Amino acid sequence: MMNIDEKPTRKEPHKRPISPRKRRWLIITLIIVLAVGGILYSLADRYLIRHVQVVVADENTGTPITGNTNDSNNTSTTTTEVNATSDDWNYSSDDMKVNIEKVQTGLGSDQITYYVADVQLTDASSLRTALADNSFGTNITENTSEIAAANNAIFAINGDYYGFREDGVIIRNGTLYRDSPTRDALALFNDGTMKTYNENEISSSELLAEGANNTLSFGPILIQDGEIVSHFSSVKIDNNFGNRSIQDANPRTVIGMIEPNHYVFVVVDGRQDNSRGMTLAELADVMKGLGATEAYNLDGGGSSTMYFMGRVVNNPLGRNQERGVSDILYLTEGQGS
Repeated sequence: MMNIDEKPTRKEPHKRPISPRKRRWLIITLIIVLAVGGILYSLADRYLIRHVQVVVADENTGTPITGNTNDSNNTSTTTTEVNATSDDWNYSSDDMKVNIEKVQTGLGSDQITYYVADVQLTDASSLRTALADNSFGTNITENTSEIAAANNAIFAINGDYYGFREDGVIIRNGTLYRDSPTRDALALFNDGTMKTYNENEISSSELLAEGANNTLSFGPILIQDGEIVSHFSSVKIDNNFGNRSIQDANPRTVIGMIEPNHYVFVVVDGRQDNSRGMTLAELADVMKGLGATEAYNLDGGGSSTMYFMGRVVNNPLGRNQERGVSDILYLTEGQGS
């Protein structure tokens, strides 16, 4: 008989042990979650997260443009240091002449639309490079037009998108930022010449000693020493995730030199109804026909953009929508003296 002062004993619920099979699946699930998370973070870190290595001093020293301008979209300023004339397709001053022409060839699905900028300078220092957000690193991007406007650019094209890769020799405005020779490249010199070369054959110190102000690392070389290079079918830029084949017809950006301080820039629209883009061989033929003795292919596809006097000239991505890039080549006044 139970004593009334005694409390009934509470029966503990029975705990069923986790079976080895369930434990094994929990461990496997945890490993999978951690692995996927690690991969996603690695991809984000490589292609999305900004990594600023160097903040560049603001080099926005270009002289605003005034004088006789016929383009109603141009913005006047209060300075009178540069007298220039311009319209939607032309610019002329004591220091430079820029003429842009829109060209269309072919019909229907074979139509190509591209833009040719013929540029003549009195001083090579008018041709410069600029970095997105004035910062060197990876995954730092702005639209070509934004970088151009921030640097008082008269004319600009997208560069080599150095920030998508972690190799190459990168000299910008006389400063060496990266020295990892990998591919065929382009050097722009302070005497107004440009030279295509193999990064593994000429050191960055040699380039700087020879007066290189800028190098671009993308490619391939289209024309070298006056002759079209013929190995386009085997060209290889890099193995980054998401790259398209560069042999097919695509939007293109290219720089060429006719003679010292006389350049030709071409931007080809592509992947759209009125322009299929160009193959590398077609682009080389165009540059040869324009008189280029050196020509070098830059980043293309959605990056291909030509900017002139405050507007985007071509049709990026086939819908007048720019894609952010890490750098540009541009022209500006007032850099020489």
